[in-house]
Amino acid sequence: MGCMATPFDPADLPTGVLMPLSPLVARVLAPNPSPFTYTGTQTYVVGIEAVAVIDPGPADPDHLAALTAAIAGRSVVAILCTHTHRDHSPAARPLSDLTGAPVIGCAPLTLEDDGPRADAAFDADYRPDRVLVDGEQVSGPGWTLEAVATPGHTSNHLCFALLEEKALFTGDHVMGWSTSVISPPDGDMSAYMRSMQRLLERDDVIYYPAHGEPIETPQRLVRGMMGHRKQREGQILRFLERNGDSAIPDMVAEMYKGVDPRLYGAAGRSVLAHLIDLDGRGLAAPLEDGRWQTR
Repeated sequence: MGCMATPFDPADLPTGVLMPLSPLVARVLAPNPSPFTYTGTQTYVVGIEAVAVIDPGPADPDHLAALTAAIAGRSVVAILCTHTHRDHSPAARPLSDLTGAPVIGCAPLTLEDDGPRADAAFDADYRPDRVLVDGEQVSGPGWTLEAVATPGHTSNHLCFALLEEKALFTGDHVMGWSTSVISPPDGDMSAYMRSMQRLLERDDVIYYPAHGEPIETPQRLVRGMMGHRKQREGQILRFLERNGDSAIPDMVAEMYKGVDPRLYGAAGRSVLAHLIDLDGRGLAAPLEDGRWQTR
């Protein structure tokens, strides 16, 4: 769910097909493409004899049928969710009912979402059987998944490290096509940047994001994304210094020229997240009318 416009064609990747990516990893693309999900949400199947399913996706009957076929009669050790946006976790409970596997992973989180897009609302029905905290592991024959807490996109966001392949399933924290939307009040730019720094210090060799292709130069991408956020922060401060008290839509109109207007709402949420972070650091301040100024 990004805020940078990137052309996409849902026909580029087939939905409902198990696509092997490594000896232990395969994916199934859900049929939910949009300007916020790119070609759709990617559900990952980890393991050979007994498997884990990561980000089961929307509770779409065709997607559930495709996942059942992808599992192909193998036992499911766990169904893991990186976070509880509605394109990631709703299929967890139906898949659990079909397979008997426990739902494990992020903590439940439900907020009234005043964001600009319905597909990013929280899954109010998510009820995990077990919540993982940072460093906890789930394992099966030949594979081990370790939780890596990465708050920012959401406060309950987890990545999952596949230790045997030095791979990281990054959910929406790092995506293969766009930056992640940070939408207050739950989205937190300060936490996001700390989480990005944490990933920069890891030695993963490949990322498997929920949206977009595998990332084979992960640290370089993380550095670039952190630099992009710093550049955006500088743009915001320069805009306020040049124009004085300003509203977020005016900032978005200037800073996101060329971006699909359907993404302006999401862009505004990320600008707000930057402003809240700048406020916390004593660099910007909100006014009563919703406008912002430099300190």
